[in-house]
Amino acid sequence: MQADSSGSARTVAEAVAAARPQRSPLRGRTALVTGGSRGLGREISIAFAAAGADVAVVSRKKDACDQLAGELADATGRRVTAHGAHVGEWERLPALLDEVEESLGPVDIVVNNAGIAPVYPSLTEVSEQLFDKVVGVNLKGPFRLMALAGERMASRDGGAILNISSMASGRPTRSDLPYAAAKAALNTLTAGFAQEYGPLVRVNTILAGPFFTDISSAWDMDAFEQMAETWPSKRGGDPSEIVGAALYLCGPTSSYTTGSLLAVDGGRLAAP
Repeated sequence: MQADSSGSARTVAEAVAAARPQRSPLRGRTALVTGGSRGLGREISIAFAAAGADVAVVSRKKDACDQLAGELADATGRRVTAHGAHVGEWERLPALLDEVEESLGPVDIVVNNAGIAPVYPSLTEVSEQLFDKVVGVNLKGPFRLMALAGERMASRDGGAILNISSMASGRPTRSDLPYAAAKAALNTLTAGFAQEYGPLVRVNTILAGPFFTDISSAWDMDAFEQMAETWPSKRGGDPSEIVGAALYLCGPTSSYTTGSLLAVDGGRLAAP
């Protein structure tokens, strides 16, 4: 038998029943996913709808959101809406939340997935405009959306916020320093917002490794494969491999998990 802090205990049969997988673990939930029309965000949007959630797909490209929303609604029977928004625009985000809640009802899951990592020739050639754009999308937008959504969730029945950060926050290179710095700051925000809006709102972060999304088309694959040989996984990730961690951190089985950083990187952070 297993005891809790009150001294009560549950039988093995009760524990097994509670541990059985739920067919629709997110049923009754409403999720907003930024950068939701492609890459990791697309996979998360699909997985959440398949798990029973109604989903607001958000990105700068409204047409791409419309297409995914239509296909996903048809495939799952869930309510899926499309919203065009640039998360780096501070004043756009309150209206975005209002739009989503008018269409789908109160949001109780937010996934801050939108991100950019522009290529630059050298550190001295990083322009102020590029630096500000990277910080705006990867840090300022998530801060604003967490503050707005977290306050609403905390005033109701609570919810979950998931940030998609990067293993670059712990393993920066000269080619991604503004991005890595913004993601490291996002990791810090995770702890701060978990404190601010707990216990009703849980805030967690995935440290994503190198996934084969559309961005990977610009990689030098020979150099990448050579580097990957030093990792435990010895490969990059398929975008669908982000789904298990996202469902866990936004679902009922992670009820005692908040303020955490979960690496989903094929062991890149553990590599020498």
